[in-house]
Amino acid sequence: MLLSAVREAILDFTLPRVCVGCDALMARAEAGIVCGLCWSRVHLLPNPVCARCGHPFSGAECRWCELLPPYVRCARSFCWIPGEPAAEIVHALKYGGWHAVGAEMGKRMSRLTFPDDVVRERVALVPVPLSAARKKERGYNQSELLAAEIAEAWKIPLVSGCLVRTRSTRTQTELSPEDRRANVAGSVRFHTRRVDLAGAHVVLVDDVVTTAATLNECARALYDGGARIISYVTFGRARSAGDRI
Repeated sequence: MLLSAVREAILDFTLPRVCVGCDALMARAEAGIVCGLCWSRVHLLPNPVCARCGHPFSGAECRWCELLPPYVRCARSFCWIPGEPAAEIVHALKYGGWHAVGAEMGKRMSRLTFPDDVVRERVALVPVPLSAARKKERGYNQSELLAAEIAEAWKIPLVSGCLVRTRSTRTQTELSPEDRRANVAGSVRFHTRRVDLAGAHVVLVDDVVTTAATLNECARALYDGGARIISYVTFGRARSAGDRI
């Protein structure tokens, strides 16, 4: 036991772990690669929220639901994006090569509360696909890493490969809502030979949702492929004008 403690102390000294959210040294007792302080500082979406889309709801008509097609049953997100340290955590996953943080993010996404009918009916998780070029550059699909952790927690299958990108698209970051929709229109198709989702309620997984343009395009492809109902789950959600923090 003493030797084990000494060995861990030596490893902490020679190979210290640094939080990908704040760059601070992590305590030996902390698991993962994001420190507890950073997780406590993430801005969660405040209650009450719309029962359908999960957006903070003030009692007036929900405008975020207007973004969603009629066959989308429900949407949930873990926290606000941008905002530190959540933005740093997402950046570490997507651009820093820290694929291990996907498990920590997915675990928190899996604890989100969904309507009872969604919990009863959901039969599969489908990650938003990357283009072949972007996946080769990154080395992995971050949405698939998130979905894998959620699938383990929910005890339902992760279905990869049923959605494919028909072309590369520009990054959505700097585009207007109208340009985002045009950018992704027709860019995803359902690969019918991979899986049969006819009549199914499936849950789409992505890292961040802003205007839901990408998720809606994926949902359209799933619906055209036979899925009956689609729900969304993301780690981050962009604020709309007037949203409560």
